[in-house]
Amino acid sequence: MTNMPVKANGSTVHWVSIVGARPQFVKLAPICRAIEAQNARGGSPRIDHKIIHTGQHYDPAVAGLFFQQMRIPEPDHNLAVGSGSHGTQLARMLERLEPVLLSEPVDWVVVYGDTNSTLAGALIAARLHLPLAHVEAGCRSADMQMPEEQTRIVADHLSRLLLAPSQLAVNNLHREGIAGDGDPRNRRAAVVGDVMFDALLDSLPATEIQALELLPRLRLESQKYYLLTLHRAENTNNPQRLRQILDAAQSLDLPVLFPVHPRTRNILDSAGITLNGNAIAIPPFGYFEMLAAEKHARKILTDSGGVQKEAFYLGVPCVTLRDRTEWPETVELRANHIAGTDPARIRDVVHSNSCKADTASMPYGNGKASQKIVNELLASHGM
Repeated sequence: MTNMPVKANGSTVHWVSIVGARPQFVKLAPICRAIEAQNARGGSPRIDHKIIHTGQHYDPAVAGLFFQQMRIPEPDHNLAVGSGSHGTQLARMLERLEPVLLSEPVDWVVVYGDTNSTLAGALIAARLHLPLAHVEAGCRSADMQMPEEQTRIVADHLSRLLLAPSQLAVNNLHREGIAGDGDPRNRRAAVVGDVMFDALLDSLPATEIQALELLPRLRLESQKYYLLTLHRAENTNNPQRLRQILDAAQSLDLPVLFPVHPRTRNILDSAGITLNGNAIAIPPFGYFEMLAAEKHARKILTDSGGVQKEAFYLGVPCVTLRDRTEWPETVELRANHIAGTDPARIRDVVHSNSCKADTASMPYGNGKASQKIVNELLASHGM
């Protein structure tokens, strides 16, 4: 006979967050603080929030730094799945998540974004018939070759509560027929805003302190360097594309600060790709250091969805090293320019003066997404 999930107590609601990669730690932090604030106000029900860290992140030391800097409670469970192929990672996650979720009382399983941890959490919650909520629901790039796009769609279609960052994201859910009918007893979607904006606003004071130390240490001046980040499989798994991007970046008119993702570093080493003097290759930053580097860059070159949004919030022009983005609002507002991976196109976009953000429009909320998410989860208790 199959074990059944432990039932929750009516006076306390039990939520489980599943995370495993840096962007998810950023999204989790303001949720934790909103839960703490909700409990501090008293009343019923009390929220018991458990954190499961899958261990997907490639650099445990950096993951620990994120938890410390962003005041995230220690995970209640660390599955330590480590690196590996998609199949290997997913298999380890599913195997190790199941007994944990069966042993905990659970009212909501909450997954974040679009990583393998998101996919594993969504699949196992659905198989165990546990209510699933997806933070960052409805984001679409229209590129089914991206593992992240596949994860977004699966997670959304399995979720009972779809917590969308923008109205455009909810429109995507309506087009797929999964936004619900507004009846709280059924699956439903809600525009809550972007929790990464909450995290950024909370971190700005610490970011300025970091900048005072970071730029002199790196011998850089504000607005006199570009920032480059690369980690998406579509770029890093293809040595030719990787070389094209790096050749373009290293031919720019200013130094290029390049915090190298551990996975990207391994690929560079195995492919024998070397960097010239214009690129300042350094180990990955913590969260505050990364925001400081972003805020003071002339422009940001990235294939990261999270960095695209942070550039938008900070008013720094962004050049996206992909053919599509799941954050089209940033492109419509001229804060983000899609350059792809053609070297000439990258150079043209970077050197263009047309990258001027319209920061008056805020499609991703007002920095209160985390409290709205907590309210939605409480209101939808028992769905």
